Amino acid sequence: MSRMRHAHSSQATIPLPASGPAAGAPVARRSDWATLARLLPYLWQYKWRVVLALGFMVGAKMANVGVPLLLKELVDAMTIQPGSVEAMLVVPLGLLLAYGGLRLSTTVFTELRELVFAKATEGATRSIALQVFGHLHALSLRFHLERQTGGMTRDIERGTRGVQSLISYSLYSIFPTLIEVIMVLTLLGTKFDMGYVWITLVALVLYVGFTVTVTEWRTKFRRQMNELESVSQTRAIDSLLNYETVKYFNNEAFEASRYDEALEKLRRARIKSQTTLSLLNAGQQLVIAIALVFMLYRATQGVAEGHMTLGDLVMVNAFMIQLYIPLGFLGVLYREIKQSLTDLDKMFVLMEKEREIADEPGAQDLVLDGAPAVKFENVRFSYEPAREILHGISFEIPAGKTVAVVGPSGSGKSTLARLLYRFYDVTNHEPPGSPATSNTQARPGADFGRITIDGQDIRQVTQSSVRQAIGIVPQDTVLFNDTIEYNILYGRPDAGHEAAVQAAQAAHIHSFIQRLPLGYATMVGERGLKLSGGEKQRVAIARTLLKNPPIVIFDEATSALDSANERAIQAELRSAARNKTTLVIAHRLSTVVDAHEILVLVNGEIVERGTHAQLVALGGVYDGMWALQQSGVD
Repeated sequence: MSRMRHAHSSQATIPLPASGPAAGAPVARRSDWATLARLLPYLWQYKWRVVLALGFMVGAKMANVGVPLLLKELVDAMTIQPGSVEAMLVVPLGLLLAYGGLRLSTTVFTELRELVFAKATEGATRSIALQVFGHLHALSLRFHLERQTGGMTRDIERGTRGVQSLISYSLYSIFPTLIEVIMVLTLLGTKFDMGYVWITLVALVLYVGFTVTVTEWRTKFRRQMNELESVSQTRAIDSLLNYETVKYFNNEAFEASRYDEALEKLRRARIKSQTTLSLLNAGQQLVIAIALVFMLYRATQGVAEGHMTLGDLVMVNAFMIQLYIPLGFLGVLYREIKQSLTDLDKMFVLMEKEREIADEPGAQDLVLDGAPAVKFENVRFSYEPAREILHGISFEIPAGKTVAVVGPSGSGKSTLARLLYRFYDVTNHEPPGSPATSNTQARPGADFGRITIDGQDIRQVTQSSVRQAIGIVPQDTVLFNDTIEYNILYGRPDAGHEAAVQAAQAAHIHSFIQRLPLGYATMVGERGLKLSGGEKQRVAIARTLLKNPPIVIFDEATSALDSANERAIQAELRSAARNKTTLVIAHRLSTVVDAHEILVLVNGEIVERGTHAQLVALGGVYDGMWALQQSGVD
């Protein structure tokens, strides 16, 4: 007895959300605090590093605030009596050394903070990126057919970068500035009078209020700019991915025009964003300048009246410079933090998209003992409620036997393979939560039939164990932009070079690979476009042979091959299907004449079934298709 399992040890510790917004449904943006709360568990895995980093941050600010205090003492110490050599040598020298030490301490504490917290930042970023990656692979085929790759990759890129930006701007800029403001206000209030505190507080309130108000107003321009950037990126990537189609129809100018249209909208949005940023910066500097004038006027008046020293004046000026330099970037920081929260929220929304096809709670792995029997029992299915694709399909593939499904395009042949792989469930017509399925989901699952493997309903077992038990050679083969060997070994990544060679020999592609200058190390290009259609299909056959599963699906497996290669590989496919439960989806009838049973599918219904000889003798749909193909008419 063997258990078919599909292990993902690298993702085992990353929990995936079990529920969330329905795929395709509009999702309201969560509050900034909710986004932060969503991020905190990732950081709290490194709580001791967080606490230590905060300690270093406080130490850096204490050293930074101590610099103006020592500067005051240094200036005052210079007002010594002439001829006092001891004071000249000892007091200023000691203060100078202390001043240098504090300056160095500020840098050392800051670097220690970044060094300690780097692991937390990078670890949180890695965990989130891995979880998003895993969740995207767990989403349904419907989501991936509807997605816009360029825009989605930009959202993920911005989101992961947003984690680092948010931590950097908040922990390294906002919190330290708040600590410094509290320390400076306390010193000004205790050493001088509350007038300095009130001037500083009023300036800070005006500054922060103006910054937040204007930044909130201009955030919509920034968001619009990002959306237009995603649109332009999507158009560019989509056009480049379909490079050959663009060339076939001589539409380079059309694609450039569409891209230019997106770039023009992006240019206008960027100009508007920059104009509002300039307004923000000018207003901030006006508030800072007025506050500095009032503070320095009050300090110079105190020096003139004799109740403040020259060192006090220098200290107040140094405090204000230290305080307002980081505040000068508050608008940028606030905007970037808000943008990081927005980007992070978009990525969390991706993570929370509900998986249309999810394992049932407590689902067990598929248990197989050799080649299993596969049954479709009264299966009804539609991609959209208004158009049913399969109308109560029932058939069985006996253990170790081959059943072929033939019929015109659009009759639902490939849908059978998708349902067997559980890319869709027979009860799912639309993503969960959509209005179209509100009534459908309430109906008994038996209304739509079921699919079983060795008597086990595939909805009751884990998806990974089902897919581990099945191998497929698809009609449209897409390869990874890697070596030929990598693509063959994708069927069983740990198999090794010799196994890849044997699989290539079985798929009749070994001699072709040997003739290549780099052999098995040859790169196949984006989606395998450096190979011909027939070569790609033979690579797909090789990796399926290497996987060696108990159930095999050939979906037009030889459609891209010439007749000579088709005949050669047909023998290998028959050998590969021996003692395996095999579903063959074919358009060319010559490839299925040896099947144990042939089903003729027309408009989602089985209209004929039997062996090749029986169907030809019947003189029905199959016989007509056979006659046309034998006469050379497809």
